Amino acid sequence: MLKNYSSTIEFYLLGFPGSKELHNILFATFFFFYSVSLIGNMVIIFMVCIDKRLQSPMYFFLGHLSVLEMLTTTVTVPLMLWGLLLPGMLVVSLTACCTQRYLYLSLGTSEFLLFTAMAVDRYVAVCNPLRYNINMNSHTCLWVVIVSWVFGFLFEIWPVYATFHLRFCKSNVLDHFYCDGGQLFKLSCDKGRFTELMLFLMSIFIPSGSHHWKTISTCASHFTCVVIGYSSSLFLYVKLNQTQAAEYNRVASLMVLVVNPFLNPFIFTLWNGKFTEVFRDVMRSCYQLLKD
Repeated sequence: MLKNYSSTIEFYLLGFPGSKELHNILFATFFFFYSVSLIGNMVIIFMVCIDKRLQSPMYFFLGHLSVLEMLTTTVTVPLMLWGLLLPGMLVVSLTACCTQRYLYLSLGTSEFLLFTAMAVDRYVAVCNPLRYNINMNSHTCLWVVIVSWVFGFLFEIWPVYATFHLRFCKSNVLDHFYCDGGQLFKLSCDKGRFTELMLFLMSIFIPSGSHHWKTISTCASHFTCVVIGYSSSLFLYVKLNQTQAAEYNRVASLMVLVVNPFLNPFIFTLWNGKFTEVFRDVMRSCYQLLKD
């Protein structure tokens, strides 16, 4: 290991504890969840693009949400799966760790903003239906998506820059399966309140933009996804003293990175009558083409 940790150029990820047999089971489970998540989100994107019945603001946002979800999981899960196959610790360069951290936070921030936009869309549809087509026109929806993507990538520049300019004087071993901000902060000898406040704001800034619970309660699928995603993310970052065990941190990360993306395609489609109708029609058409 490195002796002068202030000049750390790489990190060692401990990953998951346990035997090789347990790692094989975890690999198969997480690979299944990851594959289903990718396939489910690709189906959503495909359906939204080809069927005119899904050409509405809600499905427009859902398509972009699916893209973000695929990218977010792809930034972290493949590295986690690779670590499960290795006999020892996974070595990650400082540049790769910084890149992963930035992409994960930026895509996650954009995803939460789109969640909020979808909730507002449902709020307008339910509470002000007569002005829905005026307020949620194609121009507005396009700008909402652009702002979500751009703001997500701009907002996380400073937190990531500040994190990787800390002095890592304790160790270069991360007790996690990816470059987690909390674990990086634990390895740092810069224990200023400013850095702790920065980590705190990373978790509460976006949830505070969700306005009233009535907004998301208009759609059960939104409520379910927001509860899982926000509660897990809050657990990861709202712990200023970082005293929680690493095992709980890993579980919360798995909820955000594996379980929630696995559930979202089912939540947003199975509870949606129009989408299931379109899906059945497309499957029926494909069956007829193959039959002929």
